[in-house]
Amino acid sequence: MLNTSVQFLKGIGEKRAESLKEVGVRTVLDLLYYFPRRYLDRSHITRIKDLREDLTTTIVGQVRLCGIAGGRKKRFVLSLQDDTGVLNCVWFNRVQYWSRIFTRGETLAVSGKVSHFGNYQIVHPDFDRLSDNGDSNFQNTGRIIPLYPSSDTLSRVGLDSRGFRRVQREALAGSVQELQETLPESLRKRQELVDLRTAISSIHFPESKMDLVAARTRLKFDELFYLELMLAYRKRSVEGANKGIEFRKVGARTRDLIASLPYELTSAQKKVLHEIRADMKQESPMNRLLQGDVGSGKTVVALVTMLMAIENGFQSALMAPTEILAEQHYLTMTEMLQGLNVAVVLLVGSQKKAEREAVLESIRSGQADVVVGTHALIQGKVDYKNLGLTVIDEQHRFGVMQRAALIEKGRTPDVLVMTATPIPRTLSMTLYGDLDVSIIDELPPGRKPIKTYWRSDKKRNEIYRFVREQVEQGEQAYIIFPLIEESEKIDLQAAVENFETMRQDVFARRTVGLLHGRMKSDEKETVMREFKNGNIDVLVSTTVIEVGVNVPNATVMVIENAERFGLPQLHQLRGRVGRGQQESYCFLVAHYPISAEGKVRLDTLTTTNDGFKIAEVDLKLRGPGEFFGTKQSGLPELKIADIVKDTELLIRAREEAFALASQDKQILDFENTTVRTHFFKKYRDKFELAKVG
Repeated sequence: MLNTSVQFLKGIGEKRAESLKEVGVRTVLDLLYYFPRRYLDRSHITRIKDLREDLTTTIVGQVRLCGIAGGRKKRFVLSLQDDTGVLNCVWFNRVQYWSRIFTRGETLAVSGKVSHFGNYQIVHPDFDRLSDNGDSNFQNTGRIIPLYPSSDTLSRVGLDSRGFRRVQREALAGSVQELQETLPESLRKRQELVDLRTAISSIHFPESKMDLVAARTRLKFDELFYLELMLAYRKRSVEGANKGIEFRKVGARTRDLIASLPYELTSAQKKVLHEIRADMKQESPMNRLLQGDVGSGKTVVALVTMLMAIENGFQSALMAPTEILAEQHYLTMTEMLQGLNVAVVLLVGSQKKAEREAVLESIRSGQADVVVGTHALIQGKVDYKNLGLTVIDEQHRFGVMQRAALIEKGRTPDVLVMTATPIPRTLSMTLYGDLDVSIIDELPPGRKPIKTYWRSDKKRNEIYRFVREQVEQGEQAYIIFPLIEESEKIDLQAAVENFETMRQDVFARRTVGLLHGRMKSDEKETVMREFKNGNIDVLVSTTVIEVGVNVPNATVMVIENAERFGLPQLHQLRGRVGRGQQESYCFLVAHYPISAEGKVRLDTLTTTNDGFKIAEVDLKLRGPGEFFGTKQSGLPELKIADIVKDTELLIRAREEAFALASQDKQILDFENTTVRTHFFKKYRDKFELAKVG
């Protein structure tokens, strides 16, 4: 019965079955895994006599009166009564609609903020119907009521929380005994987890808080265990894949590059290079993630790694998410590799046909040692002679299939993926649980923390006065304007107009440059070269300088409309200053009103320079899906587990999953049929996709 259509359940007809499809419920099993969004606990309900103004709470009672009130400006008023008093619930919108859906005598749970207008009231409360057969004794102390996620479509066919409780009881009564256990008994005993049937029953209708906690723990563990098991096998499949390349030697050019640097590598960079070198010597392909905060020196590490591949007779490719970043990498690498007899080429979509054909031929012939570009690197016409190393920069901005396409251009090349967006440990363990992780957690010596200030736009003149003073002392500055996709033309116009104001008025005695994404490549290159050489004092720019620009003499940044930027973007932008040994400053100029989330972002930037702490705050603000584009990652979505809040459970699940995978001599050929059956039924497609990294 578990895999039959929900339409076969009592109480679900054709209309309800169609409506349930919008939330992914097609079978009885899907319905059992449609979990409550929250619960109503009798111990957390306020009696009407105990209400006070501004209290946000839940009240349960019966509808005593309801109807439309008022003259020209009508409102719908519902009087809710418990055994201690009466509360008014008021709706000002959709008055006719509300007048049709409530009936006198029914039991409701209403939630919201209490106000006082002649009597206690809640305006536009959330509500749930409780007066169905199973909830008739709701007033009994200790009762826990599940409240299900619904929608207008579902509510119209009677599937609000009350309707869901009815059909869930029906589903549980007829099919819970058919549920097949998904975890081995020995594992459940070690982790003190209840069995699956008990967990599913209790998640819907818990007898106590302890039962509910036990059910949620078990079901969260299930999700996290199979996610980590998939990652464990992804790692196994990569390590056991086709024979990789053994990069046996470190040649003179690699040593010469390191010796030519105007600074000594940090101990963190040396440690990471040692880890990479150990990987590259192995027969199995390297599959490593390189994390490092802005300014920590990831590009140098990547370049040394690419040289090691080149000196063993192979080509290296670096794929960046945008043309401007690819161009910046190309310029940096060309400059750093001067005199080392290494041919670097750039391949981007905007190149003219003749230039592009020449680059393609150099790649095909093997004349090009290092190929830098965007997703143009993975197009069909691009043929590498002997690609041995792929480096993927800001890799979370690429989809799974894009990464796979670049890897497939070589003969099982080594893979180094880099990100300047620090990844909280919980996300690293899920999105990159299959990768070996290297972290550059040390900035070059002499770097000072960037002093960051959040100011209202009314303080702009004072800020620009400070910028002028710094520039007068021979230092350089950035003025950044947002470029939001939905209003790109308006924003670009604002940046150009402000550039004219800066040039003619604010910094009239200084040289002011302009940089934005609509400029031609050679124009952008000229501007950046002039700024880097000190011929431009103030650079007015959009966010094209977010990553990859390194001008040690630039010590001041002003970010206009800072409230419009995301937290990682602000941190990346700020990282363009503070790259020398002078004191550096960043001013976040905000325009009011600012949302509560916007204030948290700006406050965070002013209190810490630590990218990992900033990433943790961003993860909490946005959630894991939006934070890191998990839909692109090839990983299953989590219904009940939360990788931010359930860290301890995630670690336990990971240990169990990787231990089980290590006992398996052949991939997915272990003796435990319970795990194997469930894994293949639910995760086979995801596992196949996940193999590509």
